[in-house]
Amino acid sequence: MPHRRSRALGLLLGYALDRAVGDPRRGHPVAGFGAVAGRLEPITYHDSRLRGVAHVIVLVGAAAGAGRAAEARFPGTAVVALCTWTVLGGRSLEREATAVHDHLASRDLPAARRQVGRLVGRATQDLDADEVARAAVESVAENTSDAVVAPLVWGALLGPAGLMGYRAANTLDAMVGHHNPRYERFGWAAARTDDLLNLPGSRLTGLLVLAADPSRARAAWTSWRRDAAAHPSPNGGVVESAFAGSLGIRLGGTNTYDVDRVEHRAVMGDGRPAQAQDIAAATRLAGRVGLGAVLVCAVVAGTRGSRR
Repeated sequence: MPHRRSRALGLLLGYALDRAVGDPRRGHPVAGFGAVAGRLEPITYHDSRLRGVAHVIVLVGAAAGAGRAAEARFPGTAVVALCTWTVLGGRSLEREATAVHDHLASRDLPAARRQVGRLVGRATQDLDADEVARAAVESVAENTSDAVVAPLVWGALLGPAGLMGYRAANTLDAMVGHHNPRYERFGWAAARTDDLLNLPGSRLTGLLVLAADPSRARAAWTSWRRDAAAHPSPNGGVVESAFAGSLGIRLGGTNTYDVDRVEHRAVMGDGRPAQAQDIAAATRLAGRVGLGAVLVCAVVAGTRGSRR
């Protein structure tokens, strides 16, 4: 079995590498996985849940198997660190959100709308400045859980297999887990798998939000307990409500995704509407949450190794 310190050190080093350099500009392995998934989809696609299940099993199983094989072939810290860096997206998330803030601060609303469109799936071309800020903060909250905390959790539990398998499931959800005529049934398995795998990460994210700013912990907990269940996502509601309470703002509201799909989401938090400066506050909070997550997960990885 892997040495108890290999996974713990690998998670710490991979996290540090993500913070230092972010995602590679070219040749990102996740983009390569997405390309493979895109080529497989015409073969596996049929308007049925069963075909969607097969699509997920093949691709997530292959990614997890590759991670396991890599650790078996090259046991030690380096493989864990490389896989951790590959799947984390915290630094890139921070850069994208900061660019939205900078455009709003310079009163370039069209540029801010285009930039926030890189972070969210909703239509952004008609958003006002506060709605752009809300979209950015909501994206920071959700993606801190999805792209930082959750992969670290699965890395702590299963090593590279957990890291790569989780990231594959998360990527498939982004590709096919949509409510539209093509993917409503075929993408069901990808969406539900992603929901399931994000359950522990989102709860840890919520707890770390409470710990990251003790002076706002009561407000964050109140918002989480009261508002999270009204969100359509079992995970997004937890992190958005906790962030809203901690930041003292309101999130949620009406989101337009295309010409025929509008969602009226429950309001999270009790404060004022999100504004440009709240993007910077959200990224700072996300940074503290990410640091807390890697420390917790490194301890868990070491403890599991010790028990084996």
